[in-house]
Amino acid sequence: MAAGDTAQAPPARDPRERGATVWLTGLPSSGKTTLAFALAERLRAEGHEVEVLDGDEIRAFLSGGLGFGKEDRHTNVTRIGFVAQRLASHGVKVLAPVIAPYAESRAAVRERHAAHGTEFLEIHVATPVALCSARDVKGLYAKQAAGEMSGLTGVDDPYEAPENPELRIQTQGRSVAESAAELHTFLTERDLA
Repeated sequence: MAAGDTAQAPPARDPRERGATVWLTGLPSSGKTTLAFALAERLRAEGHEVEVLDGDEIRAFLSGGLGFGKEDRHTNVTRIGFVAQRLASHGVKVLAPVIAPYAESRAAVRERHAAHGTEFLEIHVATPVALCSARDVKGLYAKQAAGEMSGLTGVDDPYEAPENPELRIQTQGRSVAESAAELHTFLTERDLA
């Protein structure tokens, strides 16, 4: 470089080209999937490639033979994490609204992302169990209360809430739009939106 020349930083990468996995964890009926689809709509409108890996859909099509014991839940979560990391590594914003009740499973997904240099953001959709039970989108809390099922995450099966998520969204008393806006602002601050 000749005297007097100044080095220029490479141009900033367009946030629409940056992939990442945004993992939304929380209790059943906490609002994870609703929030993911609201955010996905906004990101797509801004020109981002977005994929929502809904936990229920993955269970039906990728993990259909698995049960709900700890080992099978771990396998399900790591499978979703594998798909998410592969998509995110190709510039896709992956929104994964998946309960993922065990910290160990979420850590395994985070480690896979780190090993491949892919961004992973853990978002805790922190909705109190009483509100989740009142929403009871799938009727799970009613079935558990009636003794028709057991192993409901956060009621009679463990849910290990993240200790240090990148973001904790309190949904009680807030609209979906408000929660989605908070998450969008967070992604903007991370240069992802």
